[in-house]
Amino acid sequence: MDKKKNTNEWKRHGVQALWALLTNSYLTGFIYGKIYRGKLKNLCVPGLNCYSCPGAVAACPIGAMQAVIGNWNFKFAFYVAGFFMFIGALIGRFVCGWLCPFGLIQDLLHKIPFPKKCKTFRGDFALRKLKYLILAVFVILLPMFAVDVLGQGAPYFCKLICPAGTLEGGLPLVLLNQSMRNTIGWLYAWKNALLLVTIILSIIIYRPFCKYICPLGAVYSLFNPISVFRYRVDSKKCVGCGVCKEVCQMQVDPVQNANHPECIRCGACKKACPVKAISQTYAAKSTDRIS
Repeated sequence: MDKKKNTNEWKRHGVQALWALLTNSYLTGFIYGKIYRGKLKNLCVPGLNCYSCPGAVAACPIGAMQAVIGNWNFKFAFYVAGFFMFIGALIGRFVCGWLCPFGLIQDLLHKIPFPKKCKTFRGDFALRKLKYLILAVFVILLPMFAVDVLGQGAPYFCKLICPAGTLEGGLPLVLLNQSMRNTIGWLYAWKNALLLVTIILSIIIYRPFCKYICPLGAVYSLFNPISVFRYRVDSKKCVGCGVCKEVCQMQVDPVQNANHPECIRCGACKKACPVKAISQTYAAKSTDRIS
C-alpha cells in the first residue's frame, strides 16, 4: 500500500514540477536577473506564482487582483474576477494539489525527516479561517481603501506577507542585482523571516501556507462544492474503514464530505480506498454520494 501510495504521489509531483517549469520557462531571467515583460504577463496562471520571479511568463492571479482592485482599469478587473470564477467553477482546489508551484515546494519540504510531524492540533480548523480574513483584508480592502495621492492601492499581500514572492522573486533578484542589494531594508528582512518560518513549519506541518494563509486557496475553496471536477463516494461500496480519512493530509473525511473546501484533490483518498468507493466525476450537478 505504501509503495503504491508513494508511486502515485510522485506522479503528482511530476505534474506539479512540469507545470512549474512551464510557467517559469523564461530561463534567461535567472541568468540576467531581469523579469519577463512580454505580452504573456497580461495573462494569469491558475496557481500562486510570483509575477516578479525571473522565470515567470505570466501573472499570479492574487497579484493581478491586487493590482487592479484599486485601479480604474475595470476591464482588466473583470478579467481577473472572471478568471477566478472560471478556474474555480471548473476544477476548484485541484489547482492547489496539482498546479501550484508553491504547493510543490511545501510538499517536498514536508518529506524532510523530522522527529515528530504534526498532523493536527487544537484550533487547527479554526485557524484555517485566517486565509479568508487575509483575502478580505490584504487582497481586497487594503488595496481598495489604503491608497496613495493618485488613488492607487498597493499589493499589500505580496508586499507584506507572501513567502512565495520572496522565494521566487525577492531572493533571486536581490542575489542577481547589486543595485537591489544596496537598497534592501527592514521589509526585505521581514519577508525573509516569514519565508524561514514557512519553510520550518512546512517540514513539521503539511502545507501550512495552503491551510492557514493562502488567499488563492481561500478563493478556490469556495468553489469546491460546486465545481465541475469533483469526487463522490459510493455508499454501497463503502465499508466505513476510515482509510480515506487517515491518509488525507488536509484532514478531510471524504465519507462525510467528498468535496470539502479544504480538499486539494490530491487523490490520496481515492488511491487508498480498498474497495474503490471513491471516484471522480465531471458533472457539476452530480451528488457527492451514490446511494
